Amino acid sequence: MGRTLVFEETFVSGTKLNEEVWSYELGAGGWGNNESQYYTRSDKNVRIEEDGLKITAHKEEIDGSHYSSARILTRGKKTWQYGRFEIRAQMPAGNGTWPAIWMLGVKEGNEGWPAIGEIDIMEHVGRTQDIVHFSLHTQKYNHRDRTQITHVETIDDVTTAFHDYVLDWDAEKIAFEVDGKQQACFYKKDYADSWPFDKPYYLILNQAIGGGFGGEIDDSIFPQTLQIQSIRIYQ
Repeated sequence: MGRTLVFEETFVSGTKLNEEVWSYELGAGGWGNNESQYYTRSDKNVRIEEDGLKITAHKEEIDGSHYSSARILTRGKKTWQYGRFEIRAQMPAGNGTWPAIWMLGVKEGNEGWPAIGEIDIMEHVGRTQDIVHFSLHTQKYNHRDRTQITHVETIDDVTTAFHDYVLDWDAEKIAFEVDGKQQACFYKKDYADSWPFDKPYYLILNQAIGGGFGGEIDDSIFPQTLQIQSIRIYQ
C-alpha cells in the first residue's frame, strides 16, 4: 500500500512561523537536563530565511541565563501516529551545541516522562562532531537509567551540509534513516514490556546548549544555527 503526503512544511522565505501548527516553549530552568539556554520566540532565535527555518543560539544574558535559543513544537495542534517523517536539516557546530529533532507522546492521564515515550529522530552534540544519535525512551528503557534504546553513527558533514533524517514508524517497528540509508531499526517484539509507541506523538525542533548531554560550552563559537529546510510526513 502506498503512502500519502499528510503534512508538508517548507518554511517559505519571508513568512512567519505558522502558529496554527507550531508553538514556542519559553524560559529556562534546565529542561530536565541542566541545560544553559533560555528559550525565546524572538526573531533573533527563530526565523525563516531563504534556506529555511533557522533556530539560532546566541551568547547573551537573558533573565539569569547566559545563552538564548529556541524550541518549537506541534503539541496540541498537530499529532501523528505512525508514518514516514522526512526532515531535511543541517546542524550547528561547536562544543556545547545540542540540536535535536524529536517527538513526545501525548499524555494519557497524569503520566509523565519517560512513560509518555520519546522518539529521537536525531540528536547531535558538538563535542562529538559528526556522531548522530538515534534513540527511543520509555518507562523501562531511558537515559535517566542509562537503558535507552539507542544507536550512534558517524555521518559526515552534518554541520556543513543538509541531510535527510527519516523516521519510519509503524505498528511493528521504528526505524531511522539518513539520506536513504537505514541506520537502525528497533522492533516492538524485542521491547514489548515497555513500548508506548502505539499512540499519537507531536514533533519538537530545538537547539539546547550545554547540559548533561551537550557538555562543556565553548563561548567562542556563537552564534550557531540549526537549519531545517523541509518537513514531509507520509502515512
